[in-house]
Amino acid sequence: MSQSAVSTAPVKPAGVAERARPSLRRRTVEAAEKSWRPVALLLACFVAWWVISAAELVESYLVPSPGATLDVLLDKPDYLWQHSWVTTYETLLGFVIAVVVGVVAAVVMVYSSTVEKTLYPILLFAQVVPKIAIAPLFVVWLGFGITPKILIAVLIAFFPIVISMVTGLKAVDPEMLQLSATMGASPWQTFLKIRFPASLPHLFSGLKVAVTLAVTGAVVGEFVGANEGLGYVILQANGNLDTPMLFAGLLVMSLIGVILFVIVEIAEQLLLPWHASRRDGSVTTSY
Repeated sequence: MSQSAVSTAPVKPAGVAERARPSLRRRTVEAAEKSWRPVALLLACFVAWWVISAAELVESYLVPSPGATLDVLLDKPDYLWQHSWVTTYETLLGFVIAVVVGVVAAVVMVYSSTVEKTLYPILLFAQVVPKIAIAPLFVVWLGFGITPKILIAVLIAFFPIVISMVTGLKAVDPEMLQLSATMGASPWQTFLKIRFPASLPHLFSGLKVAVTLAVTGAVVGEFVGANEGLGYVILQANGNLDTPMLFAGLLVMSLIGVILFVIVEIAEQLLLPWHASRRDGSVTTSY
């Protein structure tokens, strides 16, 4: 047999069988199977809310009906959108600053034990101090503008980012680091090619926690002193005993947190398709 007649098909490794990627229909079914439980729980909570309000088990000025809350959302969309955008802007800006500062701080702490021993107790102390307690100080120091809200969002989102990034950087296999040094890679090359990619799964776990906490931080800052934002809306509605508006503000705030969480989750899926947690539809399986 001539050499040109030899098949050029790739040889399959022993013990590995290929399977086709799941179809769109299959992925849709799997997504439905994963999401029906939380959807069912939310529906059950909504039904319980409706039953409690319809049966007048609680006074309407304490717990408004779903219909009254929906009427507020439909009657005042511009008002809620204006304040929602302010809170979202504060949240995103605080979250981005927390990510940049948190990642840099984590890298410095990992590469310098002196900095870690010095900085870690301070970070822990800053985390355990209730942000609602120090928020008035920021208002006194920085005024009633947007800066105190962003600063509180940074402080409340900073800690999970630092901790997750430090954990990820330290979780790298030591043999990989030894191999990198043996191959003559510089510390910067080792960081870019090995340490940083390996830390991304841990980092994204912290980012998903931090982005929801950033919403809370922005709203807490608005509670203390603001004339716009969802925190201001909720505070005004509470003072006026306008519970439908209060519930509408809470629902919108929760929706912002969920949307930001989903965005980070999608970014993780796009950037880390190789991670083990993303291999539900893997193309190979061992037997």
